[in-house]
Amino acid sequence: MFGGVNPAQMKGMMKKMGISQEELPVRRVVFEMDDGNLVVDNPNVMRIKMQGQESFQVTGDAVEEEAEVFSNEDLEMVMGQTGKEIGEVREALEKSGGDIAEAIISLR
Repeated sequence: MFGGVNPAQMKGMMKKMGISQEELPVRRVVFEMDDGNLVVDNPNVMRIKMQGQESFQVTGDAVEEEAEVFSNEDLEMVMGQTGKEIGEVREALEKSGGDIAEAIISLR
């Protein structure tokens, strides 16, 4: 980026401009979106503070996950009605497209 400037000089120049950055020990970053999630496992995350603003730079390999069509409350309701384990209930809700009644009927 700035050829011939060593990292210590760069840090000093950034400090004079009121810019600070810090690497954060993050294990996972999840961007929750309307149609699913974007997940970065073992990312490199930098927190950058400049002129009273905070921003984050995330680098790493991202994987898209589809959004589930049911909530944790739906899982608990079906588990309570059927007495089945979470794995079976999750599978039934996925097969039914999130239809709670259909999932309960399929598990009985």
